[in-house]
Amino acid sequence: MASLIKTIGFNQSRKSISNFLLRAYSSNTEVPQFETLAVSVPKKNVFHVELNRPKKANTFSKAMWSELNQCFSSLSNNPECRVIVLSGQGKNFTGGIELNSLVEMAAAAEELSDTARKARFHYHFIKYAQDGITALEDCVKPVLTVIHSACVGAGVDLVTAADIRYCTEDSWFQVKEVDVGLAADVGTLQRLPKVIGNDSIARELCLTGRKFDAKEAKEIGLVSKVFPDKDSALNHVMELAVNIAAKSPVAVQTTKMSMVYSQSRPNPDGLEHVRLLNAVMNQGEDLPKAAMAQATKSPPPEFDNL
Repeated sequence: MASLIKTIGFNQSRKSISNFLLRAYSSNTEVPQFETLAVSVPKKNVFHVELNRPKKANTFSKAMWSELNQCFSSLSNNPECRVIVLSGQGKNFTGGIELNSLVEMAAAAEELSDTARKARFHYHFIKYAQDGITALEDCVKPVLTVIHSACVGAGVDLVTAADIRYCTEDSWFQVKEVDVGLAADVGTLQRLPKVIGNDSIARELCLTGRKFDAKEAKEIGLVSKVFPDKDSALNHVMELAVNIAAKSPVAVQTTKMSMVYSQSRPNPDGLEHVRLLNAVMNQGEDLPKAAMAQATKSPPPEFDNL
């Protein structure tokens, strides 16, 4: 239990990226290696991150929260990475949080006799988990998600922090937290209403914990499209990722930063934010290079990494 307290409660410093075990890709791209995530580079400038606990239904262990944060933070700063595809290995996208982790957390908190110190421990645990999810939103590279079969609890938190979502016909979703005695606390309550644009449905799903299928996910706007199976979904998303990766990384990353910033702010604030961003970023070579190609009907130009 002491190790859990040290890991989650009172040691919030990120592990240095230099501590990652790296392997070389054919293009000399460095690919971070993890225990709970599998990272590969199937296409130029496209990184594929897979939840990699298939025997445990890709449930979220305490290591996965941390590794999500490390992974997406590192890819955000990796100039070779322009787009990220997120999926899950095995039979399910994810079964949500590992219940043993909750039991461990409760037992570790009980070792603290003072109520205030128990509260501080719980606060840090929640923040630790929140950071793993928010890393997708903070990542300046677009995150495209492929969901198959179960997407439960923390899985909904995860996909609502992504930029674009697709799922398979056998997918089903559930904001499960209310059924295990707690409010969803790592992102769903904040992001789901904004993602689907329907506060009433979002509250219904979060307050009842009922399951909903791929068809309903498409109808309410949680996913862009439903595919027959995982392979066809991944093929489509990889094509989309290659398309985005070929565009100006200045334009793509500035677009994401502006949309994330503006999502929870008044329009005047969002307009000022993108005005300041473009005042700087438009001074680079990407704008004239792309504009010239459009004007002369030339083939799309190649852009340097950012």
